[in-house]
Amino acid sequence: MHISGKAETMAPDVRESGTTVPASLSTAPLSPSARAEVWHEAVSHTFVPMAVELLEEVPSPGTIVSHRLGPVRMSRIQAGPQMVTRGRRMIAEGGEPSIILTLQEHGTAVKEQDGRESVVRPGEFSLTDSSRVFRKRIGEEFAITSFHFPRAELDVPERDLRALTATTFSGAEGSAALVATYLSQLARQAPGLDEVVARRASATALDLLAMLVDDRSGRSRQQGSQNAASLERVKEHILRNLRDPDLSPAGIAEANFMSVRFLHKLFQQEDVTLGTWIRTQRLERCGRDLLRPMAEELGVAGIARRWGFANSSHFSRAFREAYGVSPTDWQAGAGPVG
Repeated sequence: MHISGKAETMAPDVRESGTTVPASLSTAPLSPSARAEVWHEAVSHTFVPMAVELLEEVPSPGTIVSHRLGPVRMSRIQAGPQMVTRGRRMIAEGGEPSIILTLQEHGTAVKEQDGRESVVRPGEFSLTDSSRVFRKRIGEEFAITSFHFPRAELDVPERDLRALTATTFSGAEGSAALVATYLSQLARQAPGLDEVVARRASATALDLLAMLVDDRSGRSRQQGSQNAASLERVKEHILRNLRDPDLSPAGIAEANFMSVRFLHKLFQQEDVTLGTWIRTQRLERCGRDLLRPMAEELGVAGIARRWGFANSSHFSRAFREAYGVSPTDWQAGAGPVG
């Protein structure tokens, strides 16, 4: 959708759509005198309500292109020099708190929040919390890509996040490089993503941002051994209940007093999904039992049910994918053991 007059018509596409169909705005067709008002409305719709001061006597054209990625909103902005401020009155008007991560592409920004001031240059990025007063000034033409994360979706302690607002992150090394690289690639691919992929991509982005906050707070080192112990406890629970066809992430999480999100994070540390790990354990045990005398009595379907596979055809496909042969060929080729 291209808008040359009223910026408010941009809001429904950006805020309500579950797809990655963009909303776009350009003030180029407008007279210089009309650009300031339209731009102010567009910036407030794209981010959160803010006061916008254009720092040119004759305002330059500006463009905004936004995409919805599940709960995350991504916007690329190109414009002339300006200063944006979010004060207490605007914050008091309400709205869901959000974290805005801004990748600086061109131009240099000076950001202020929580008593800190940072200079953000091209190739760097910064974080802003919409629930507290902030100000940003860019004294030249610029281009940025911003990701608008709902605060409720970011699973990090408030004190850790507050310590990192108005901080400059280099996209060249460490955990910040992982965040910058992933988000830059996501920004390039966003126009072609369908709704399901977009939601998964946004979940990964949230996880990477949480990792960055934990890393900078030192929490990742402190929690490493605790997470390892939690993972082993979860694995033991799964193995005790491996025969249960109703074994599920929700049930596993509840039994171990953790959230489903944290449960999945534990397995991500080993570069494997929870579902893949469970399937691998079941297949290994099926493979052993198919080589034992019990297989003659139970049959392939019985062995599959014994280890939690409710559907024998699904089991056969999974077994062939894992071992390159069917369960029947595996049984016949190796011969019984035990």
